[in-house]
Amino acid sequence: MATANPDLINALRITAKKLAEGGNYQWGHMGSCNCGNLAQELTNLTKAEIHQFAMQGRGDWREQVEEFCPTSGLSIDLLIADLLHRGLTVTDLQDLEWLSDQKILKRIPLERRDKMRHNVREDVVLYMTEWARMLEEQLIPHIKIDLSFMDDSANGERSKVNEFSMVLSEATPSEQD
Repeated sequence: MATANPDLINALRITAKKLAEGGNYQWGHMGSCNCGNLAQELTNLTKAEIHQFAMQGRGDWREQVEEFCPTSGLSIDLLIADLLHRGLTVTDLQDLEWLSDQKILKRIPLERRDKMRHNVREDVVLYMTEWARMLEEQLIPHIKIDLSFMDDSANGERSKVNEFSMVLSEATPSEQD
């Protein structure tokens, strides 16, 4: 599974948004398919460039990834290596092209999941959106925010930020309400 990171999550969300708003989508085109659209967002390559790279190899993204060789020097392999560097795995790319990652699919209600097809724009949008949510859930527990700058209590004073926070917490309804 992908390494959860803000850049990948953002790219999934932006790609899903672009597709939902009518962005270029053509499953049979290596630069405009599921992986191709995400690759555009992560690498800033055009769909034409990605497609041209892919034509050096054989097959769809699943097959290209199966034959991936980081030392081949082929443009498609350099592109795949770049995507892997950004947190994706070979399996992620294969699953994205066919919308087949069971961890992601299990998060989608059964009645919707059973109707999903790998080459339908709306299904790709749903899959990418759910994947981004899942990665966010994995990332959030690891985010640490240092709020020590807000505490002036070492000087025996209460900072304005802390006073505001106390007022805010007193104004927030309790769980017993």
